[in-house]
Amino acid sequence: MIRVLVAEDQSAVRAGLVLILGSAPDIEVVGEAADGEEAVARARELRPDLVLMDVQMPRLDGVAATRRVVAEQLADVLVLTTFDLDEYVFGALRAGASGFLLKNTDAKDLLDAVRTVARGEGLIAPAVTRRLIAEFAAKPARARSAPDAAVLKAADALTRREREVLRCLGQGLSNAEIAVRLDMAEATVKTHVSRLLGKLELRSRVQAAVLAQELNV
Repeated sequence: MIRVLVAEDQSAVRAGLVLILGSAPDIEVVGEAADGEEAVARARELRPDLVLMDVQMPRLDGVAATRRVVAEQLADVLVLTTFDLDEYVFGALRAGASGFLLKNTDAKDLLDAVRTVARGEGLIAPAVTRRLIAEFAAKPARARSAPDAAVLKAADALTRREREVLRCLGQGLSNAEIAVRLDMAEATVKTHVSRLLGKLELRSRVQAAVLAQELNV
């Protein structure tokens, strides 16, 4: 059973999310929060598997709340976002969010996204990842924060195959697409992704995708 905390300040939207999540036999909504401060407090109290986190909330926004939840290892975070809020999206990414979901997604995709993040894969949909990467790539280099020395050193330690997989992540490819591109089994791709995330100390594939852009691999 996947235990989910829903953090959304609009009560009608929150009720809709709870209703959808509650309809799945393998998902349990264990709590709700109407702002970021409450989201962090409830995550500490309930220790859910996943927090479904809106980015725009009062008292404490979703980015800051995500940073606290991730830093304390309370849960994985799936961020609800719109693409006209790039500063929130990239802030949540750097805060350690495991995935991103468009607020206008349908019920099936919402449930699939929750299950995907709960499995530890962190990739919601290639289209979402590609849009994030495109937005990032369009930003002037001076507006991006450069990887620190530790990350650069870890990246240099990647094997040739891991760098190829990282390059594919930077292009927004799914495991299946990477398997075809690099002519390897999908299970092998998952192993390479897991290893490179560990070496680079990243929590999600989306973070790896943006790092690939930063490193220009």
